Amino acid sequence: MNVFRSSKHIYAQLIDDVKGVTVASASTMDKELRGDIKNGGNVESARKVGELIAKRAKEQGYETIVFDRGGYLYHGRIQALADAAREAGLEF
Repeated sequence: MNVFRSSKHIYAQLIDDVKGVTVASASTMDKELRGDIKNGGNVESARKVGELIAKRAKEQGYETIVFDRGGYLYHGRIQALADAAREAGLEF
């Protein structure tokens, strides 16, 4: 799972490196989350993205993944996204 964050949004992609395809993705811009999120650049919205990417990964049959924080410090929004994905059932 790869994570990208900007000042206003956060994005997560589950990528199959062997096949070179994106299996699932979630972001604060998703239609499912757009109504719930007022500000996409905070910890609470990152938690919701983490829960959503975990749900979509499990639907595709992925339980164990590798977490790529993209060079960002494991703090704040990045940590919130990872913790929410773990709580939703993904193993890193």
